[in-house]
Order: sequence, then C-alpha cells, then structure tokens
Amino acid sequence: MTSSKTKNRRWTYATLILMLMALISFSVLPVVSSIVQASQGEQTPLVNPETARLENEALGYQLVLEREPDNENALLGLLETRLKQGDLKAAIAPLQRLAQLNPQQSDYAILLAQSQQQLKNYSEALNTYQQIVATNPGDMRALKGMVDLYLEQSRSQDAIELVQNTLNEAIAQESNESASQSVFNLTSLQLLLGEIYTEKQQYDDALVIYNQAIKGDKDDFRPLLAKGMLFREQGKEEEAQSLFKEAILKAPVQYKEQLKDISLQRPQQKSEQ
Repeated sequence: MTSSKTKNRRWTYATLILMLMALISFSVLPVVSSIVQASQGEQTPLVNPETARLENEALGYQLVLEREPDNENALLGLLETRLKQGDLKAAIAPLQRLAQLNPQQSDYAILLAQSQQQLKNYSEALNTYQQIVATNPGDMRALKGMVDLYLEQSRSQDAIELVQNTLNEAIAQESNESASQSVFNLTSLQLLLGEIYTEKQQYDDALVIYNQAIKGDKDDFRPLLAKGMLFREQGKEEEAQSLFKEAILKAPVQYKEQLKDISLQRPQQKSEQ
C-alpha cells in the first residue's frame, strides 16, 4: 500500500513538473480569472467552454479547501488546474501549502522555487532554495536552482562561492566517513562548478575541475562528457570526439544514444559567430 502511494506521488510530481516546465518554456500568459466580462456593446462575449470548465473546477477545489485547508487531494487538484490554465501566479498558494505539509520531501518546494523564479520573485525563490538546502545540504536540484538564479541576476561570484563552499564541505565529510554515507555527490558538485566556469568562459578553471572529477571517479561518464563539451566550445573537436567515445563506452545503456547524438552534432565554428 505504501509502495503504491509512493508511486502515485512520484507520478503526480512528474506530471506537475512537466506542466510547469511547459509554462516556463513557452511563457504562457496567465488566463484572465473572470470568465464573463461586462460588455459595453449589445452582445455578450462567448465563453470558452474549456475556460469555464477549468474555472468551475478550481472553484470546487477552493470550496473544499475552505472547509479542509490541508486536504492534499484538493490542493493537488487546484494546483493542476491552475497549471492547465497557465496561471502560474495562482499556482503559488497551493504549492506553498503542499511544501509546508510535506517538509520531509523537497519535490513541492523545488516546484515552488522554480515557479517563484519564473515569476521573477527572486528573493522568495532564493529563500525557498535555502530552506531546502538547510534541510538537505546535498540536494543538487536546489543547488542547481540557486546557481541558475544567481547567474540570471549576473551574480556569478555568489554562484561560485555557493558551490565551492558546498564542495569543501563535501570533501571534508568524505574524509571523515565513506562516500556512500555522505549526503553529497562530489562529482555532481564538481560538474556544477565546472558549468559555472564554462558559462563565464573561464575555461582553464573549468578544465581543472573536470580533470579532478575524472580522476576522482573513473567510472563516471559525466566528467568526460563535460570536458568534451568544453573542448568543442573551444574548437578542439578532435579532442572532444575522443572524450565523447570514452563517455559513450562508460555510460549506462539508457544514455548511450543521447551521447551519440551529442557527438554527431555539428560543432559551432568560431568564424561563423
């Protein structure tokens, strides 16, 4: 029973994250909340049946929440309806409550922070990410979210300090206990730091980090891929292809085709820029 409930939760979260990413990717404008608008003319504007259905659906969930503010099914229903409407701002309230009701899992808090960031409520998004990291310092989704948030605000130094400090903490923790017991993923942190350096075109710094990651975990394909992408960006396609081939050999089966596609992509020519 518990397993079934967990699977349903994961499916629901996956659905919500896809809906949220669709809003972010395509910049859907919020739907006007009122269905029927007063008209100065003689005719009443036609109401879109789907719009009316979603508004009625949202109203039904809100009525349930007035009686039972912590009803998770109603909160999830309202959240899904708001996302279907493209109304990200109205999705914030149910997301906040779901995050508060589920402090032991960061899924809803991550969704909340991403939504706040998309709405350019940067201070609120940062606060949400920081709360997640305070509970789980090694949560890579929250750390990546904070990095993206800093870079979006041209605060690259803050991004570097965040990841470097976390990396230092991870190294210190690994010296005291086995890597399997650590809450951090050392390689993921190194890749995140390398990504920031690459974004800033500090290629030498990124290369040092990627080499450290390759040396630290010889079975992980990701540092090889990252280093290959760095070489490609620098116009060193021959070196990049060598790394791509090695990464493909070490990658799990489910990633091999995707890596092959990356290796076959036409590199950007500096002369074309």
